[in-house]
Parts: sequence; C-alpha cells; structure tokens
Amino acid sequence: MNLGELVSALNDFASLSLAESWDNVGLLVEPSPPHAVNTLFLTNDLTEEVMEEAVQKKADLILSYHPPIFTPLKRVTWRTWKERLVVRALEHRIGIYSPHTAYDAIPHGVNNWLTKGLGACTSVPLHPSAAPSYPAEGTHRVEFCTDNTEHLETLLSKIKDIQEISSVTTLPARVEGKEQTRVSLNCSQKALLEVVALLSKNSFLYHKTEILLLQKPLLPHTGMGRLCTLSEPVSLLAIIERIKSHLKLPHIRLALGMGKTLESPVKKAALCAGSGSSVLKGVEADLYLTGEMSHHAVLDAVANGISVILCEHSNTERGFLSELRNTLAIHLQNKINIIVSEKDRDPLQVA
Repeated sequence: MNLGELVSALNDFASLSLAESWDNVGLLVEPSPPHAVNTLFLTNDLTEEVMEEAVQKKADLILSYHPPIFTPLKRVTWRTWKERLVVRALEHRIGIYSPHTAYDAIPHGVNNWLTKGLGACTSVPLHPSAAPSYPAEGTHRVEFCTDNTEHLETLLSKIKDIQEISSVTTLPARVEGKEQTRVSLNCSQKALLEVVALLSKNSFLYHKTEILLLQKPLLPHTGMGRLCTLSEPVSLLAIIERIKSHLKLPHIRLALGMGKTLESPVKKAALCAGSGSSVLKGVEADLYLTGEMSHHAVLDAVANGISVILCEHSNTERGFLSELRNTLAIHLQNKINIIVSEKDRDPLQVA
C-alpha cells in the first residue's frame, strides 16, 4: 500500500476533523514519494528508544498516538531529541502519523476502550462532537419580512455589499393577512453585527427580524470523555481492582471523595484518557477516572464527594494499541503488517 492510500484509510478510520482545535494531527513527517508502506508501527509515545525499535523492525510508517511534533520546529538538527526523531525518520524513510484527540473522540477509540475497565456499563460522551461542517454556509441565519418593495431593493443592495454574506433569498409570504416579501440570508458572526446595524435603522423592520444560530448536528457516540452508568453499583474497592486489571497496573493513585470509603458504591463514573481536568470539570459522578489531573482539580472533586483515580497519563491510553492493531487490520483488509512497540512505556515509575 502506498503512503497516500494508507493515510487516506487512516483518515477514514478516524476523521481528523474530530480532533481538538489545539491539536497537531495527521501526517507529520513524509518521506519523498513514492513511498510504499509494508509495516505500520504503533506507539503511544515516540521516544528515541522507540524510534530505534521502529528502525530495527523496518517500519515504513509510525502511528504515534501523541504527536511528537507539537510546537513548531525552527530547525531540524541533531541538537534536541525531537529534532533527532525527524532526522532519523527521514534518514530511514519512515513516515510519522499522529491521530491523538481524533482517537479520543471516535466511538471505537481510546475512551471507549477505557470504559471496559469499569465492567458492564453504558456510556455517553461528556462533550459530544459536532458534524465537521455547518448545515449551511455561515454561522447565523437572519430573516425578516417587509411590504415596502422600493425600500427592500435598496436594503438588499447594501446587504450584498457586506462581506461574509451568503445565500440571500427572497420569497413571497403572507403575514397578518398582508402580502409581503420574506428575506433570508446566512452570514458569519462578524457580518451579523453589520447586518443588525443596518436593519436597526428601521425600527419596525428590526423588531420583525429573527436571528437563528446555525448549529452543527451532534454525532452519535462521538466526543471527548465518557459518562458511564454501571449496570449494577459496585464498591469503589471493586472498581479499583477492575481498573488495575484492565490497565495491567500494580497500583493506581486514589483520592477519596468527602464522606466516602472504599466500600462506597459507584454507579456513575466519568472518565477521560490522558489528562482529564478540563474534560471532567463540573461533571456529576461518583468517580473520576483519568491519567492525571491538576492538584486543585482533585481537591475540587474530593470536596464535592467525588473520588478520583489517577493512573498516570499514558497508562490510560497505551493498552488501546493492542485493540487498535486488530481493528486497523480489519479496516485495512490485512494488506500490511501492523506491530505494536515493545519499548513504549510510561516515563513515570514508583521508586
């Protein structure tokens, strides 16, 4: 499979439009074409040790969940480790692709895998994703009616001079027993201010104006984080053991919610792979499960009677790679060899 075909297939597997706006996703390093991909190498973090493993295993493309290039590089030298990753990749004709938060959002992604550590449950996204494009051009629709044809022609001429206006339509309408013309237009947030200013010069017209926010439809089962409802309440102690087993961890970090004990029942759990402070903030649940949270976010949760389980950032993500290998093999129709890094590991350990 050539690199272009594979990247297209990966984008179909998880649309990059689902990634957070701050993220850096997609093909990050591209060897000169033509570039055939026989071996796809999966890792959570692309470190120098993992890069050497990819070289030894003759990888043609590395899929690194976390983007190794995040802030812009001003140069590509041997001076810093991230620059060296790019140098090594290009020297050995290895591409680098990163999906990151696109994999957080998809129904068959990282957060869905993490819910399996809770046992039997149903889940919904904490922050649902919207469709990647608006149902129409613009962010707002403005509609108004008038029976003054001469004034309308002048008004429409001025409206069409405003930038970021689209889909201006006029239709006959009967309003309160009178034959009138209904005007409908789509516009951007910036253009809306100019349209409103123009219409406000005619108070009668202005008070008959309707402004609609054009919202993207929400995508089912897609979005950041998950709110999970367990089929049967279980003790916090039982949940801890389930999570440790699922993530293959000898220990986790625990903050007991105010008034809670290890025997307290857990019915609802909110989770977010990686760093969960912003995603979990304000969510009502018995338990927060994530990799890491800020100190003050933990204090807030505990004060509200919510227990917190922290497993370290990448420990809540890395186990997904084995499942990803299997699902990608099916998605790619077993056309390429897919392997998971053996050197990739969380940088933190208990000393």
